[in-house]
Amino acid sequence: MSTARHSSNAELLDPPRRCPDLDVRDLEKRTRLMRIVTRLIAVSDLGCREIARRAGLPAQKISDLLAGRLEHLSLDELRLVYHTVDPDSALDY
Repeated sequence: MSTARHSSNAELLDPPRRCPDLDVRDLEKRTRLMRIVTRLIAVSDLGCREIARRAGLPAQKISDLLAGRLEHLSLDELRLVYHTVDPDSALDY
């Protein structure tokens, strides 16, 4: 198998991204929000299962969040958990 043929197949499977800066910004937002949410969960009276139930997410998502597995949660899911743990927050993430 030639290298040229192999690389052309790889491009079909993983197309180039149009704007890589957006991915970096999204990751920065998710990282910042993850830190805030994990701190809120640590001081909350709610358990992880209760937070997951109220947010309408599987308990595994909260476990992933607390374990730092950021790639398992979208920005929308992080926002949902944030507003579940701190419903009176003035911050809008």
